[in-house]
Amino acid sequence: MKAPDYLQRILAARVYDVAIESPLDFAPNLSKRLRNRVLIKREDLQPVFSFKLRGAYNKMVRLPKTVLDRGVITASAGNHAQGVALAAQTLRCKATIVMPVTTPQIKVDAVRARGARVVLHGDSYDEAYAHTKFIAQKHKLAFVHPYDDPDVIAGQGTIGMEILRQHAEPIHAIFVPVGGGGLISGIAAYVKRLRPEIRVIGVEPEDADAMYQSLKARRRVKLDQVGLFADGVAVKQVGVETFRLCRALVDDIIRVDTDAICAAIKDVFTDTRVILEPAGALAIAGIKAYAHKSRVRGQTLAAVASGANMNFDRLRFVAEEAELGEHREAILAVTIPEKPGSFKAFCELLGPRNVTEFNYRYDDPRAAQVFVGVQVQNRDETARLTRALRRAGLKTHDLSNNDLAKLHVRHTVGGHAPSAKNEILYRFEFPERPGALIRFLTSMSRGWNISLFHYRNHGADYGRVLVGMQVPPGDKKQFQAFLDKVGYPYCDESRNPAYRLFLG
Repeated sequence: MKAPDYLQRILAARVYDVAIESPLDFAPNLSKRLRNRVLIKREDLQPVFSFKLRGAYNKMVRLPKTVLDRGVITASAGNHAQGVALAAQTLRCKATIVMPVTTPQIKVDAVRARGARVVLHGDSYDEAYAHTKFIAQKHKLAFVHPYDDPDVIAGQGTIGMEILRQHAEPIHAIFVPVGGGGLISGIAAYVKRLRPEIRVIGVEPEDADAMYQSLKARRRVKLDQVGLFADGVAVKQVGVETFRLCRALVDDIIRVDTDAICAAIKDVFTDTRVILEPAGALAIAGIKAYAHKSRVRGQTLAAVASGANMNFDRLRFVAEEAELGEHREAILAVTIPEKPGSFKAFCELLGPRNVTEFNYRYDDPRAAQVFVGVQVQNRDETARLTRALRRAGLKTHDLSNNDLAKLHVRHTVGGHAPSAKNEILYRFEFPERPGALIRFLTSMSRGWNISLFHYRNHGADYGRVLVGMQVPPGDKKQFQAFLDKVGYPYCDESRNPAYRLFLG
């Protein structure tokens, strides 16, 4: 089968019935800090606050009238759902959107407001997708794939066409968020045909890096689980066609963590006063990581801000993490002598820096474990402070990149539990839906005691939970069976230094 001619398809794409030609804005503050010219492609300004309507409409407008009369269907928990709903509203056809039951009500309401029928099914996108295929076959509905379709890819590729038209001068690299791969495939297909010297670089979260893993393995890899913070790109497996295009056209994939994404959201807000969703800020986080690692200076770097469908109650978490993402807060665990004057001496070593957090509880008559947050200018200052504390004879751990410390320990410092025999510590991600906790508890063996529990709502589609359980060594197989049965993403933190120092 002949490969599609994407240049022709992109040039002929029907997107402007519903989409605008989004501006390519200069980011003055970010440019100054990175010593490069940073341009932001503002797809957050589209009618559905995301680029997704381009591909959805280009696919649907090409369907025969007899197909449209029967209706279309798709599976999505977010931006693609709104794109399909808007396209269906414009084309006056029926649309069914299957969404996981964990989808926030604000997104469900946004889809219904455009006249689409919403079906809630399953806890994850994969379960919703499987149900979508069943309904599509039963009712003979046309399935609009969120990324793995030539017409969808071509619709997204119009963004690349606009970038080259809006900035005819040299561009060193274009940074693109990657989920299933439709956006970067379309942009790369256009840019590499006309300006092959421009680097096209994808950006993925570290905990949802299906394209990175697939390109590395030279085959499509299906991830066992994906992080949900950047839910717009939380895809376990990339598409067949998108993988083919990315193998041929994409120069590199950069992975960034949650802190870096939050810092990028803050950076864009500083320059535009717009709050991007986590997936929408990925490309900006990628630019920062690239500029730091490659040391490029004086170049033009463009980033696609892919969406701004942010849940308002998630902003608290973003604000907390942004300082860590910018390396402007150091999180340290310091052991100081348990004697008069040691606390004063410790504070003198911190100098004039602002202390953002200080946790301490008496535990040992000889030494005190202090959990402290300190404002710094950058990671180099954190390293200098750590060295100064160690030179003063204080045992110091830098926990600034330790998720357990940042998300849980700083909120639960209360002392050790020497009587909690055979305690193991696990972090879980619970879906934010009724019954999630009960399902967890009823799956446990009645012989295992919960010795520690910390849950905090971060305004996302899921909650992060820290659980200590007393599990005898002989129950290892039974415990693994429990983990498999409950099905929630997890991480063993039993050997984490933050746990051992403050809670174990």
